[in-house]
Formats: sequence, C-alpha cells, structure tokens
Amino acid sequence: MMYEDVCLKNRSGWNRFMGVVLWVLCGGFSSAQVPMEEIRRIIEDKHASVGVAVLVGEQEFVLNDDVRYPLMSVFKFHVALAALDKMAEEHIALDDLVFIEAESMRENTYSPLRQKYPAGRIRMAYRDMIEYTLAHSDNNTCDWLIDFVGGIGEVERYVRSLGIGDFGLTQTENSMHEDISACYDNWSTPLSTARLLKKTYETGVLPDWCFSFLEQVMRSATTGMDKFRAGLPAHAILGHKTGSSDRTAAGLKIGDNDAGVIWLPDGRKCYLVVFVKDSAETDAVNAKIMADISRLVYESLTGNSDPCGNQIFPD
Repeated sequence: MMYEDVCLKNRSGWNRFMGVVLWVLCGGFSSAQVPMEEIRRIIEDKHASVGVAVLVGEQEFVLNDDVRYPLMSVFKFHVALAALDKMAEEHIALDDLVFIEAESMRENTYSPLRQKYPAGRIRMAYRDMIEYTLAHSDNNTCDWLIDFVGGIGEVERYVRSLGIGDFGLTQTENSMHEDISACYDNWSTPLSTARLLKKTYETGVLPDWCFSFLEQVMRSATTGMDKFRAGLPAHAILGHKTGSSDRTAAGLKIGDNDAGVIWLPDGRKCYLVVFVKDSAETDAVNAKIMADISRLVYESLTGNSDPCGNQIFPD
C-alpha cells in the first residue's frame, strides 16, 4: 500500500496530504525525533531486560543495546533470507516443489503445517515452506529450510557476509526444544537485527522476485497481533517477525520479541526492534511493552503534531 492508498482510506485524506506537505516544508526530512527517554520510562519499572533499536533514514536510536538477547523465532527471518539467497543462486523457483518426509513433522513443537498434515509425506512449493516459516512461525518448516541451506552455520555465514555483526546462530528449533537453555545461543543485539532488516529492504541483497515475495510474506504475519500491530493505527503498514519462548523453571520468559519495518505516511521506512529478555512479567505485559513502544515511535515520526505545531494525521 502506497501513500495514496492510505489517504483514500481515510476520511481526512486531504488533511493528511496537506499535513505531509507542511511537515516537509518545516524540515521534517532533516532529522527524525524519537523520544528515547519516553521509551525508557515505558520499560524502567519492568522486571525484564528490554532492548530497543529504531532506524529512520540515516539515524539510529538505541536503548540497552549492549546485551545479547535471545532471538527466538525472529531468527526465522535470517533463515528465510539465507534460503531465498540459495534459491536465487541455484535458480530454484518459488513454485518448485519439495517432498516433506514424515520425520520432518516433529511432534510437540509449534507447527501449523503438522496440524494440517500430521503424517507428512506431502509435496509443497518452496514459497509455502517460507510462508509457513515467516508468516505462521512454523518450527518444522524452519528446520527444513535450515537443512536446505546447509545447516545453521551456513545461515550465520550468509548473514555475516552481508556485513552484519553482533549476533550468533548455533541452534535449530529442534535443538532449542530439546534444551531450553539453548535458546540463549541464538542471540542478537536490537541494532544488529534492525540493520539486517534495513539492508534487506534498501540495498538489493536479494533479486527483485525474491524480495517482493519476502516483503509480501512479512506483511502477512499472523503471530504477535498484540505486539507492534496493537500499537499502530489500522491503516499503518507493518512487515514483521515475532518471537516468543517458553518459561524457565524459575518462571522467567527467556525471550519475547518483535522486529519489523513500518511504512510511514510520507514514504519513509522505520525499522523497529524490541527484544525482551528474562522477563518475570506476564505475556500480556511483555506484549504491551512492544505495543506501547511502536505507538510512541509511530506518533513521534508521523505525529499528532508536525514540527510547525499543526495537528495532522488523526487516527
């Protein structure tokens, strides 16, 4: 959806358009303002480690970025990226078929595909394997893609080849399921993941046909609707990948995450990552942290008021 689509779907479309014009005339593109102190206040009383990264244009805003946060299912973005790169290199089309053996359908793990085909032994298109992995966060299809790429080490190698650091990948979904402490071994700083998103969306690391498909799938995510999505207006365009762990014997949530790109009404992209580690809070509180941060970031960048003091972009 482009800016024109947003305007057409809003009763105050003309006001929105004029708001963007005023925003630009008042220097809106020169410097984004993200209220990091307000974000700090959102998280300061929470019994959890919370890291935040916001990238807008050439500006980077971070909070608590010196911690290794468990990626949880956010690492499925890394996996899908590596899989699409291999498909492009080997001239494998999205509609080419693969055969899924019964042993690939592990039980006792989150797998919408296994719920649909419990016996396995089915043929599926590569596009479906990636869609199940990213949009529906299927653990079985994720591990199949890891095997396709050549192992989790190859996924890490590929992402590092893009110039991304401050992360580590050594575990599959199955190995994390077998040993919950292994969840800490797939880690990233918020800024690392935000930079990976930005590089993917803005520097052409994938051929156009791969990227267009990836972009579409990221927008169709069905998980974590109470996270970033809950903090954004209904018309806001979001492409994201969430992640969530089980709890330790002490009751701590190892990781609860959201990472994605938000299209702003003026055409810019905002890359937002919030990682929550070792949380003693409820799942609802963790999700509200992410929703509150996405709301604050979106409002600060689009605004209930523009730099000239005019009221624009009403919801």
